[in-house]
Amino acid sequence: MRIVFAAIYAIFAAFYAEKTESWSPSSRRSWLNQIMQQGAAVIATTTVAATPTLLLNPSVAFATEENKGLESVYFGVGCFWHIQHEFAVAERDLLNRNKSQLTCKTGYAGGKQVGEEGKVCYHNFLQVADYGRMGHGEVVGLELPSDQIVKFAEVYFSLFDPNTKDRVDPMDRGSEYRSLMGLPGGTSHPLYPDIVQVAQSAGFTLKPGKGSDPDTLRQQLVYVYDTKDFPFYQAEVYHQFHNDFQSKPYGREYNAIADLALEDGRIKATGCPDRV
Repeated sequence: MRIVFAAIYAIFAAFYAEKTESWSPSSRRSWLNQIMQQGAAVIATTTVAATPTLLLNPSVAFATEENKGLESVYFGVGCFWHIQHEFAVAERDLLNRNKSQLTCKTGYAGGKQVGEEGKVCYHNFLQVADYGRMGHGEVVGLELPSDQIVKFAEVYFSLFDPNTKDRVDPMDRGSEYRSLMGLPGGTSHPLYPDIVQVAQSAGFTLKPGKGSDPDTLRQQLVYVYDTKDFPFYQAEVYHQFHNDFQSKPYGREYNAIADLALEDGRIKATGCPDRV
């Protein structure tokens, strides 16, 4: 199995290395489809000789002792790469956090199921705990002071396309890309009425999420989840502080935050197929 992973990763690395600032497919889905087509050929012609060794159990994010007084929340609208960057900027500008203090992490939430050992993973060749199959959506998790949650909700609603009231990339379709947010207590959170006002001012309706909910495309709808019932599952390391396909590359300094966060423990290996 290590042979399979090595071959797949070689394809991924070579394919990704060919990208330039001017190279941009229409969407992340089309880019992944190209990789999957090449990777499928590798799997079909490779002999599986061993059982894969998974790294660590996935990280379910809750407030830690170091973050006592902060609340764990998450937001999602389309691809999480762009959303993480925008929340990193918001943490810097609104909370004066530097790159060693950022709490924004890409992840998955809102599904009713998890895989073996509590895993929730990105789409992968082995179909290990596929987040889409289990009803989760792409989100960005944050640790915020209570008095800043409404402000970050305002940031969240500013990330929608102002004309369509939808995710920026219309090619991101399916329940994995639905609009959602997670709050401690969900709609019972003390600040929920204020967040409703923010949503209504932006032209959106909030609705309690039941789990594994359908897509919200063209509905101007955001599902709200209780983080206790629908916790945040950190995404794989390679999805952290990643460039997206809607903007120019964010730069090496931004991308390098993933390695810094891995070293200092803010993000962890998930146990899913990953690059570490």
